[in-house]
Parts: sequence; C-alpha cells; structure tokens
Amino acid sequence: MTAEKVFEKFVPLNSVSYCVKLYEKLGFEFKIKKARQTKLGDYRYNPKSERHTITVNNDLNPFAFLVTYLHEVAHLMAFKQYGRRIQPHGKEWKNCFKQVASPMLNADVFHPNVLNALNQYFKNPRASSCSDPVLYQILKQFDEPNDKILLKDVQVGVSFLFNNKAFVKLEKKRTRAVCLEIETKKKYMISEVAEVKTMGIEENP
Repeated sequence: MTAEKVFEKFVPLNSVSYCVKLYEKLGFEFKIKKARQTKLGDYRYNPKSERHTITVNNDLNPFAFLVTYLHEVAHLMAFKQYGRRIQPHGKEWKNCFKQVASPMLNADVFHPNVLNALNQYFKNPRASSCSDPVLYQILKQFDEPNDKILLKDVQVGVSFLFNNKAFVKLEKKRTRAVCLEIETKKKYMISEVAEVKTMGIEENP
C-alpha cells in the first residue's frame, strides 16, 4: 500500500498530500499502532541503525490523528535541527511544531471548532493534546460513538473500568482524580480526561 493510500485512511483528505510530503522529505519509518492507553503516538531514533521511527495509534479520529502525526514529526525536526540534548517538549520542539503545523491550520483541513482550539493551543503547545483539556475534549467530539466516558464525568464514589481493571473514584484533584483499585486496594492518580467504562456501582471503600 502506498503512503498516500495509508494517509487517506487516517487524516482529513486535504491534508493527505502534505503528510506524504513530510514522510518522503524527512525519511522516517511510519507505523500505525493499535490503541495505547499511555500515548497517542511517539517518535524514536535508533543510533545504531540511524533510523527514525514515528508511530500513531489507529483508533484516533482524522483530526486527532493529524495533530498527533504533526506532533511527532516536530520531534524528528527538532532532533535534526538541534540534536539530542534538548528538552523533549522545550522551546525547540514548540517552534518546530508550530512550523510544521502552520500550513494545515485552515478551514479546508480542520473543522472550525477544532481550528479555533488549535489556534489557542499553538500559542504555547503542551506535551500532547491530552494535556490541553479544551483541545482534547473538542477533538473527542469527532470520535466514533462508543460506551466510554471521561473520568471527569464519573461521580465520586462510583466504580469504573480502566485498562481492564476496576477502580472507584475517591476524590478530584484539579486535572487528576484519586482512584482506588478495588482488587489491590492501591490508590492511583488518573487523568480526568482518561476514557473509562462505568460499572454503575457505588462503592464505600
């Protein structure tokens, strides 16, 4: 399958040629991965083979996939321009992210609601779209319907499933929640924008 055919399956149509151009120009290995709870995509460099690899999760909607792809391409660009001794999401990466995303920030590519959120986000890009609750929630609106909700919508005292484990929400802490894993009785801090499945059971741990 050609690179163009691959991108046609995952990104907005008007961004396909740009995504292919980046892939061909920068010369990296591109892999589509199954959904990962801990990340939407990543960039890696193997010094032995001198190979650059970018991965993106296959369950992202077209807008989220494109943002994640450009995020990881910006890591590669920052590496090539500044070397390995920079902060992963420091000013060098932010500049590269703004640079590589700029041609796509228009209404021909993104839905107006997403575009508005992105314009705000790029004033000071964070480590990932998940780190910006406004952008993250707007991107999530374009996901395929499923039976999951965000942890922030789960009431304190209600149990839920996350990573195939049962938890109960104990307390909200700004952008995270204190949650108790029911089986082990261990407490964890989980992001309020994590996707969970409710069990509809109130617990009293």
